[in-house]
Amino acid sequence: MGSRKRLAAEKRKEARKGVYGAKLNGCPTSPRKMRLVADLIRGVEVEKALNILKFNPKEASINLEKLLMSAIANWQMKNEDASIEDAGLFIKEIFVDSATMLKRLRPAPQGRAHRIRKRSNHVTLVLGVNNIEESNS
Repeated sequence: MGSRKRLAAEKRKEARKGVYGAKLNGCPTSPRKMRLVADLIRGVEVEKALNILKFNPKEASINLEKLLMSAIANWQMKNEDASIEDAGLFIKEIFVDSATMLKRLRPAPQGRAHRIRKRSNHVTLVLGVNNIEESNS
């Protein structure tokens, strides 16, 4: 590997060092329904977001709760010595993109057929760290 590529790779690695998150691909829920729940927890602290998801009656909240737990576990892997309560983790970014659709046909009257689109989505969640030292200065 040349020095230019190595420097670019080190720069990307350094930029990713402070980013903690998780990704959920191909979740079998429509993106519109998932966005309703994702909007509830955007910018919220992790403990409060877990409570919101736990007591939300929507089906999408189950998948988002698992995704948030995965993102917290990813943060713990990179920061083994730090505690979650002291770190001040919050949901920095969460966005829902549409994934592939399963297209099905449903029989309709007079020999016709209606198309059924079974939608799915991709969810990306990024955690941010709200350090107490930064807020004091």
